[in-house]
Amino acid sequence: MMLKQVEHPGFQPVNRGYNSAFRPGRLSLGVVVPLETYSTGPVPAMTRHVERVQLAEELGFSAIWLRDVPFNVPSFGDAGQVFDPFVYLGLLAARTRRIGLGVASIVLPLRHPAHVAKAAASVDVLSGGRLILGVASGDRPEEYPALNYTYTERGARFRASFDYIRRMWEDSPAFENTYGSPHDGMDMLPKPLSGKLPMLITGGSQQDPDWIARNGEGWITYPRGVATQAQVISDWRARIKAIDGPDKPAVQSLYVDLVEDPETPPQPIHLGFRLGASHLRAYLESLQAIGVNHVALNLRFTNKFKSKATLVYNVAHEKTRRTRTGPQGAGSHSYSSGAAG
Repeated sequence: MMLKQVEHPGFQPVNRGYNSAFRPGRLSLGVVVPLETYSTGPVPAMTRHVERVQLAEELGFSAIWLRDVPFNVPSFGDAGQVFDPFVYLGLLAARTRRIGLGVASIVLPLRHPAHVAKAAASVDVLSGGRLILGVASGDRPEEYPALNYTYTERGARFRASFDYIRRMWEDSPAFENTYGSPHDGMDMLPKPLSGKLPMLITGGSQQDPDWIARNGEGWITYPRGVATQAQVISDWRARIKAIDGPDKPAVQSLYVDLVEDPETPPQPIHLGFRLGASHLRAYLESLQAIGVNHVALNLRFTNKFKSKATLVYNVAHEKTRRTRTGPQGAGSHSYSSGAAG
């Protein structure tokens, strides 16, 4: 699902999912799984979960996004989609045909990169090249001692894992890495369908911003006020330009509680807004104008998923363009979500 805009030359192609979801100068929409309301507790029911993903595909969303939540940590308050992301993506690869299959994001320091490389490439091949692999260093400190890892070392582990996974795309790679040293002609199969996977780095991941600009196929960040987000996106693209790199997509998440009255002004909630459809449209247009290429909508706080998902679709595909001031003062709102930073 994309808002209409002037065509621009495309990003460098990677695979089917990436190429379909991300285009310069245009904003596409995805949805975060689970596609249900579970605002009163951390664990979703996961009823009719495959059917709801199929509905998202039918409506025209560009991607679905899973999260990597190995433990239900009480202080975090969200168990995600419960199922292991790669196992679940295997199921969804078989039950969908077009929608991008994203994960935002695999916590690299908590998994061996050989397992990540094999699982990710397997999903990519089984889905016909639709995997979009978000990666992160992790933000739940409790998980690290549970796996006998040190939280303060996650940045170094992330970078070593990232490099290891990239090398697995080669034929019979031989190299030294803190995670291990493939040798003697051994090989990792399958290879990604197009020869590589799009790896989108999430947040800072304990890395230098220039390293992120150089190495990721895109960047996943968090919602901020529009003016602040505009500066953040501009700075990131300036870093890409400074190293003479090709343009890359900027992705952000957004919690949405969409209410029935379309003129309800935005009210901050955790990492998003409670608002009406007219203001959601205005906010999405603002994000497109500042260079955001994809928004992953989290509808956890929205009741009646099917009707609200259809409404979101209609908002994004509205044929009659509103004026830039928006309906009944929409342009007067700064759209500062309940996000840190």
